[in-house]
Amino acid sequence: MEFPVQTGNPVKVETACLVLPVFEASDLLPTAAKLDDASERLVGQLIERGDFEAKLGNVLLIPFAPGVGADRLLLVGMGEREKCLESGFIKALDAAFKALAELPLDEATVAFTDVPLPGRNCDWKARMVAEAAHRAVYRFDRFKSEASAAPRLAAIALQVSENGNAAAAREGARIGKAVGEGVTHARTLGNLPGNICTPSYLADQAQALAESSDGALKVEILDEEAMEQLGANSLLAVGRGSEEPSRLIVMRYQGADSADDAPHVLIGKGITFDTGGISLKPGANLDETKFDMCGAASVLGTVKAILAIKPKLNLVFLVAAAENMPDGRALKPGDIIKTLKGLTVEVLNTDAEGRLVLCDTLTYAERFTPASVIDVATLTGAAIVALGHHASGLLANDDDLALDVLDAGQTAWDRAWHLPLWDEYQQQLDSNFADLANIGGPPAGTITAGCFLSRFADNFPWAHLDIAGTAWQTGKQKGATGRPVGLLTQYLLDREEDARSIENAREM
Repeated sequence: MEFPVQTGNPVKVETACLVLPVFEASDLLPTAAKLDDASERLVGQLIERGDFEAKLGNVLLIPFAPGVGADRLLLVGMGEREKCLESGFIKALDAAFKALAELPLDEATVAFTDVPLPGRNCDWKARMVAEAAHRAVYRFDRFKSEASAAPRLAAIALQVSENGNAAAAREGARIGKAVGEGVTHARTLGNLPGNICTPSYLADQAQALAESSDGALKVEILDEEAMEQLGANSLLAVGRGSEEPSRLIVMRYQGADSADDAPHVLIGKGITFDTGGISLKPGANLDETKFDMCGAASVLGTVKAILAIKPKLNLVFLVAAAENMPDGRALKPGDIIKTLKGLTVEVLNTDAEGRLVLCDTLTYAERFTPASVIDVATLTGAAIVALGHHASGLLANDDDLALDVLDAGQTAWDRAWHLPLWDEYQQQLDSNFADLANIGGPPAGTITAGCFLSRFADNFPWAHLDIAGTAWQTGKQKGATGRPVGLLTQYLLDREEDARSIENAREM
């Protein structure tokens, strides 16, 4: 999907549909006001007569408007002007693009950069437009014999008024398009069934990204033999009960001017199906454990976004991929395994497997002498109990890193919430027989999972995102969300901005 920016007179814009945001009981915004004047107050009269209420998310299609170049107008309610903040803006975008996606249109023009938002500039609004457009047209019907007709939208023009900033809108749309495509990639990977999306399939997807990158991305796949030689016994133990071989996927992107610049590392949990192993899960909603690789999917989606944006950073992306199945070779409760770091772990529950694949991957990340490490995982049901489905859980061993992640989430509107990583929680992982146990009991399950991972992240700034509540939706709208691709991409873009600021300061 393309997102051109235009600054001409909106009255003369020839488009299949021009989308106009409208506030309740307020003056029309600049683009809407011009269209209203040219159409003999068509918009104003509809509002005055009560034919359109500008409540947040309401839409009204006007199939013909005299005096303007657009074939149709679509009014979108923004609610009360004084209460319009980011969440309302995005809700209005989603309502608008849902309506557009249901129309037989190849292109449309939107005037959402007109909407005043405290603290948000034209580039942010343009980015949100592009991301919302990708959300609206996404469909996953690969396995349906009779797929429904896909939306035709291929271009969304951003109408920027005189007081707007066309250059900022273009840059915001560029970032939004890249993030939108990354989110789409992550959603598709997450939605694939476990008999298709195996650890080997994830490795193939990494290779495909490298092949499309013109050499920007280098990929190395560690098979089970390589991991055994390495000593990644914890990762291997999780996949031992499966016919599907485990993989450690390593992707390297070098965009900084110097190869010596320390890379930022993202790690994704890639459990492509999770029966719980010998600690077998109950049957209800067991199909949804295919989403247990959404951490890996979000990392691969971020890779796709980064390859489009091309930041001047050195980056490493790691995916720990395995399938957790029960058979005669499967890991058992009570087993003790030696991790790549050398610490021994008593496995009290084989369904706490995500931390077992991540701990070896965190140790592997040390070899890159990273500037920061963020791991992303659908790790604990306790995260859903604590935070529901709105915020990802965040734990970190570095307060500055935690703040950077939180800031990125706010900018991307893909938010996280900071949980404590206090020493008092660590004792819940004490084991009579090994250096630590892999679970800490029912209390503070998300925190003790983070405590476990922190034992393997003591040599670099590290943050952990528990996305169990945000990576997919259940029920009628079941499907992967693609979160937190937006947050992760923004975090890396912020690091590029930091590096640029440091370089500029040196030159002064």
